[in-house]
Amino acid sequence: MSLTNEQYDSIMREYDRIRNRNARATAEKQKMLYAKFPEIKAWENRAVTLKVREARLKMEGADEKQIEDIENEVTELLVNRMALLESNGLSNEDFEPIYDCKYCKDTGYVYEPDGTRYKCHCFKDREINILYNQSGIRQLLKTENFSKLSFSYQEGEDLERLKTAASVCKNFVETFDTEYKNLLFNGTVGTGKSFLSCCIASELLETYHSVIYLSSISLFDILAKKQFSKDSADSAEETGNLYDCDLLIIDDLGTELSNSFVASALFGLINERNLKRKSTIISTNLDLRELGERYSERVLSRLTGNFIFLQLTGKDTRMLVK
Repeated sequence: MSLTNEQYDSIMREYDRIRNRNARATAEKQKMLYAKFPEIKAWENRAVTLKVREARLKMEGADEKQIEDIENEVTELLVNRMALLESNGLSNEDFEPIYDCKYCKDTGYVYEPDGTRYKCHCFKDREINILYNQSGIRQLLKTENFSKLSFSYQEGEDLERLKTAASVCKNFVETFDTEYKNLLFNGTVGTGKSFLSCCIASELLETYHSVIYLSSISLFDILAKKQFSKDSADSAEETGNLYDCDLLIIDDLGTELSNSFVASALFGLINERNLKRKSTIISTNLDLRELGERYSERVLSRLTGNFIFLQLTGKDTRMLVK
């Protein structure tokens, strides 16, 4: 998982707001109940007083009869309280604090008896929601994931290449946290390059990894805005995510306008992510020779040296499905 500090702080601020809201609601609820049943408040106060006296007597070494008398009176108060509540269709839970999540009590973390803590399911839900929104492919992943992968539209050598690529992709996911890898999908339109990229993204997002999926046009628009815009405060964080996210997916490389800035920016991005051991997936219609001619030999060297090359061929699956 790779939430930024800002994203983590945003989640924790949300929990602060939830706790404050629920604390006010709890106070208002209890105020109404005590006003309706003043004897309950009196019994509770009496029980507290008795428990304090019991503790003091135990410290003073009082005889068991005194302690037993106090415990019996406390029990009687609790029985009376419960009877009154039940006769009015209520229970002890009606006096309990209000929480959106009873497991973590709106803190985001669940604590073990030994003091260790782990993220509550509600925190993970917020976390994955941020990661999905950041990825930019929430809707796309509903239809493009491994459960939707089909080998029915290719045959022969094309089919074998698709099966090999799918196997590599599944291994990429399974070893993502232990082995540093990058993938380069090459092939004609509709052969599964973007689909397999989405399959990987879906799996990694579900395990709380940060994934950013961008077309090459959008990618270089972001990098250009950071490079040339005077007001680049917002784009600075967006650009930083490109370098630091767990997985960056660049779709349809080669469809953007070609110029010296694009070649330089691509090299810088690939090189920086490689130094940080952050995985990248690139899909393109260009072959290796065309990539070298378009983006420079430096870029080609990084691609051939640090990426697993997967070539996909065959019919346009999108057209066949339609």
